[in-house]
Amino acid sequence: MYTATHARLRPLQPAFIMANSGETVTYRELDARTNRLAHLFRKHGLKRLDHYSIFMENNSRYLESCGAGERSGLYYTCVNSYLTPSELAYILTNSQSRVLITSVAKLDVARDAIKQCPNVELCIVADGAGESDRIVGLEQATAGLAQTPIADESLGTPMLYSSGTTGRPKGILRPLPEQPPKQPLPLFDFLQKLWLYREGMIYLSPAPLYHSAPQAAVSITIRTGGTAIIMENFDPERYLQLVEKWGITHTQLVPTMFSRMLKLPEAVRKRYDISSLEVAVHAAAPCPVQVKDEMIKWWGPIIHEYYGATEGLGFTACNTEEWLAHRGTVGKVLLGELHILDENMKECPTGTAGTVWFKTATPFEYFDDPEKTKEARSADGTMSTVGDVGYVDADGYLYLTDRSTFMIISGGVNIYPQECENLLITHPKVADAAVFGVPNADLGEEVKAVVQPMPGIVPDAALAEELIAFCSGSLARQKVPRSIDFEKELPRLPTGKLYKRILRDRYWGNKTSRIV
Repeated sequence: MYTATHARLRPLQPAFIMANSGETVTYRELDARTNRLAHLFRKHGLKRLDHYSIFMENNSRYLESCGAGERSGLYYTCVNSYLTPSELAYILTNSQSRVLITSVAKLDVARDAIKQCPNVELCIVADGAGESDRIVGLEQATAGLAQTPIADESLGTPMLYSSGTTGRPKGILRPLPEQPPKQPLPLFDFLQKLWLYREGMIYLSPAPLYHSAPQAAVSITIRTGGTAIIMENFDPERYLQLVEKWGITHTQLVPTMFSRMLKLPEAVRKRYDISSLEVAVHAAAPCPVQVKDEMIKWWGPIIHEYYGATEGLGFTACNTEEWLAHRGTVGKVLLGELHILDENMKECPTGTAGTVWFKTATPFEYFDDPEKTKEARSADGTMSTVGDVGYVDADGYLYLTDRSTFMIISGGVNIYPQECENLLITHPKVADAAVFGVPNADLGEEVKAVVQPMPGIVPDAALAEELIAFCSGSLARQKVPRSIDFEKELPRLPTGKLYKRILRDRYWGNKTSRIV
């Protein structure tokens, strides 16, 4: 986010407020902080197009850690804050990061990770003290550095990683034109208009800032001259409290957040005034139709949906009115050229599911991984995919059915488990659900569900039978789970992404061949 203009126009207006602590950072202070950190980058030899990483929970130093890169021409990688040392070390090495910014809460993991990363020259503790020449405290390291811009300001941008839900995370590198930081990339102008962002807006961010969607939304809020309220973590009732407290106008959520709010007691849901909300955007994971229906009845026609991979292949969107006319859609194409293709790369008829391909809206490559880049593109190089499966209706609206990586092949029948997951999550005793294929000697694979029960619900055989019967009432026999296991909590990221691979791999063990 670029703060120089607003630091002059509205220096004392909060750029952001931390929801729990109430810590407030004004535009003037955020501008000064990003400038000091940009000077520190230059002092340590980072030049345009170099890389650094950020590995922190949501805290009051996160935005300046991004903002300094945006005004010094750098690629910055916001890393999933739940990673282990070895997973973090992989991304630090793969991204060729020369600097790591972390927090006191994550320092133990960061310290172990950089032992494996000789390329990381400096580790900055954003909210604490240093302990060596290599691990330094942010305040101490930037003390005395200028609060004015560096001499060679230029636009920087995130290099985010795929979530790793289907394999090793991959860095998504986009071309970075040499231009001043006050001039945003075209995508940001597009999103600002689409989501009706405006000066003076108050945005509530309930998701981790390491993820692309909340990061973009907060960045656009600040570029627009609004104020962002940053939740340290999501809690459904706390979210509603914050909407009322701050008069929230704009927000972005994921479907699991909708589900958790809908499962609050009705008295709690009605306790808070949410009438200030103008725009509520959701994405990141498919939203069950029943869940979205209930949200529209509750919040009114303010809910906007979009679909777009971090890779930026293409972009679809719909408002509430469009969705109600095309229930279940993720919208109509606004960026890129959409194609639904079968396994022979032939166009699928209207209404027939196939792999979602785009003639790429924005060019990208997987950083330092030409093979993965090649796998994501068509043979002629003109189209790209991330493996999503869906179909288009007669009006041109896209519907997603699943990720091809999790398609179940049972007795020769292709089964996309998203439909079953969407159904299970609507059951009042289910907090979360994952459906995938597990080995079956006769069929190759069979459908397995792993369910996280609601608090107070006993996970026993009777509940499993109840849920199987519930699915049987709405799904074809092949799509119904043959068995259901229970977990206290599913490995779902706060962004809404489910680490289904971790669950599935338990059932496949060391098998060298998997029909998935």
